[in-house]
Order: sequence, then structure tokens, then C-alpha cells
Amino acid sequence: QLQASGGGLVQTGGSLRLSCAASGGTFRWYALGWFRQAPGKERESVAAISGAGGVTVYADAVKDRFTISKDSAKNTVYLQMTGLKPEDTAVYYCAAGLRFVTSPAEYGLWGQGTLVTVSS
Repeated sequence: QLQASGGGLVQTGGSLRLSCAASGGTFRWYALGWFRQAPGKERESVAAISGAGGVTVYADAVKDRFTISKDSAKNTVYLQMTGLKPEDTAVYYCAAGLRFVTSPAEYGLWGQGTLVTVSS
């Protein structure tokens, strides 16, 4: 299971750190991703980190503002978000998959989502 937390209300330019704790097994070798879905929009990839090598990939919209990282010992993946903008408002989901890709369809295990609201 994946349990996401850390969402909340923040002003434009603010920061938040999302956490996603995995339980029930080790996710050391899984690709882990953060996705978001805004009202009326499709779920989109925000960032992903590979299982073994720690390689990361980011959506252009968040590059240089968001950082994905993981602590394998704690079975937790993080998303540090800085320079938040109103367009970052969405429900953020973490997910685990067997392949290091950005397509949501490739991720089989999902957390419940945490809401991030950025006020202007």
C-alpha cells in the first residue's frame, strides 16, 4: 500500500513537501512516480524516480521547482515543491510501477492522493 501525505493550502511562491510511505513490502526496485490531477483535467505525470539507479525525470512544468527523492530504508518517496503556482493546484498521487516511465497507465499501485491548493 501507498500512503500519501503533506498536501495543504499554500500561497503562491510557497513550498510543500509531499511524502509517500509504502507498506506491505519493499519498493526498492520499483519505479516511483508522482502524478497530479486538476479538476476537469487528465492525470498527468509530475516526476518519477527509477528503482535502482535513482534516475529522475520531471514534467517541463515543474522542472527546476520540484525535486523527487526517495529513502529506501524508510520505503518512502518525497516530492519537494518550491515556487508553487496556482496552476500547481491539484490532487497529487504517488504510484509504484515495474517500469521507469511517465505514463500513468504503467503504474499499477496507487496511493489515495493528497490535495495541494495554491492561492494567488
